[in-house]
Amino acid sequence: MSILSLLTETSSLPAQYTTLSTEELKKRARAAREKLQDRVYILGHHYQKDEVIQFADATGDSLQLSQIAAEQTAETIIFCGVHFMAETADILTSPDQNVILPDMRAGCSMADMATISQTERAWTHLQELFDDTILPLTYVNSTAAIKSFVGKYGGATVTSSNAHKMVKWAFTQKQRLLFLPDQHLGRNTAADLGIPLEHMAIWDPIANRLEALCALEDVQVILWKGHCSVHMNFLPKHVENLRKNEPDRRILVHPECTHEVVTASDDNGSTSYIIDQINQAPDGSKWAIGTEMNLVNRLIADNPHLDIVSLNPFMCPCLTMNRIDLPHLTWVLEELVEGNVVNPIKVDAETAEYSKIALERMWKHLDV
Repeated sequence: MSILSLLTETSSLPAQYTTLSTEELKKRARAAREKLQDRVYILGHHYQKDEVIQFADATGDSLQLSQIAAEQTAETIIFCGVHFMAETADILTSPDQNVILPDMRAGCSMADMATISQTERAWTHLQELFDDTILPLTYVNSTAAIKSFVGKYGGATVTSSNAHKMVKWAFTQKQRLLFLPDQHLGRNTAADLGIPLEHMAIWDPIANRLEALCALEDVQVILWKGHCSVHMNFLPKHVENLRKNEPDRRILVHPECTHEVVTASDDNGSTSYIIDQINQAPDGSKWAIGTEMNLVNRLIADNPHLDIVSLNPFMCPCLTMNRIDLPHLTWVLEELVEGNVVNPIKVDAETAEYSKIALERMWKHLDV
């Protein structure tokens, strides 16, 4: 089911919550949380606002939180993140548990860049070009439908922290791989593993065509033409300016940034990696971080002994992630107190089955 369809079938925030003060919202959220006790468990993604994170029982990246959700016995999981994350939580929790996304408008532009109809059409075309030589991999930042597709055709999910290991595994299975939906994570990972950039082709789902700089037989990686709208805002000029004006500032970015930015930086890694590096940093060290602004601001506030700035001084938070706010969280909590489950996320059985296969393949090969 599309996000548009879900929006037409789910509830919107009642107007009364938009008129309450922050203090009143906090008071009501705490009261509802107290009444619900262990019937509810709140997950907060690292990119969430502080006003939401303060109520989270656990924080982490998307896959960490879904794994935590799978371990919970609470009747209801409230996922303060975006739609694909709540889908993954629903896939990994039991059928009698509810997963709530407080605001159904909290989508992900990257995940929306690969629809199932586009992917099936691309797969048919690519099979005609390359025969049965391609294994599909998808970043966990994708819809359940795409995870299901990948699971059905022998592939697996990947995260930004395990992409290198999973790409290596993919090449033990097939001669080529299709990497969905983020071309930049795919390109950066493959380049790190020694695959020449000219041996990476791009599949354009809008034009429905393959863009290659080499002969077809030399193509090793097919990158889906998708990207993270947040990380695309970090540009080579930002790195150049820091190198010129503050050469002692270490530049650390997320691999969803472009290849040009990643290669010009000092280091790159997943959200968890970035947090770990800052936690281990020596007092007084200077950092420029290229990732979502809510997280950067939190790292600045939590580490006054460090000098931390955003790589892009004019960066703004992830707009879709910020759809989840204190009014929406308070609303869904108070509705649960009244016995109402609003904005539930439910993945159909077949999609969930193959999606879980894709996720389990990743976990299996990470343990080998």
